[in-house]
Amino acid sequence: MEAVLTSISTVALAEMGDKTQLLALFLAARFSSKFQIVLGIVAATIINHLISAWIGVQITHWIPGTWVNWVIGASFIVVGLWILIPDKDDSEESKFLKSGAFFATFILFFIAEVGDKTQIATVLLGANYHSVLWVTVGSTIGMLIANVPVVYAGQWLMQRIDPKKTRIAACVLFVLMGIAAILYPAV
Repeated sequence: MEAVLTSISTVALAEMGDKTQLLALFLAARFSSKFQIVLGIVAATIINHLISAWIGVQITHWIPGTWVNWVIGASFIVVGLWILIPDKDDSEESKFLKSGAFFATFILFFIAEVGDKTQIATVLLGANYHSVLWVTVGSTIGMLIANVPVVYAGQWLMQRIDPKKTRIAACVLFVLMGIAAILYPAV
């Protein structure tokens, strides 16, 4: 249960102001079928985060046992500091937009997540909790918590959420998780 709750909270916070959240806002403005956009986000996130959590679990087999907690902890701290750097909306007209709301969202979201903070966080969570399933479930729910409201009420929400404060909160959470991973390893 800890893997799910931690994955939900860290990914939801890390996603605030992230490029995929800006992409969700762009897609919601572009397509009228909000439900298809949400389904595209769900499908892309499940596949991307399933692979990411699996990689995280596998990494723990490659790193010497005495180093695992230090590598995971330091990585959480680095990602926390990375979160302080705001993303830019680099979405542009794409041939994928002609594919319809679901396929455009699926393809663009999947591509945008590659190498993104939330994907790296999912790898780290997989390594920390040694659970592909529960980390994927939690990180997917976290992505939905952050993105579904943007799809349905994007402009209104974006005007009321302070991205700087959410980035700081996410940074603090990741740094604390890094310290906890070093001091209290989850095995």
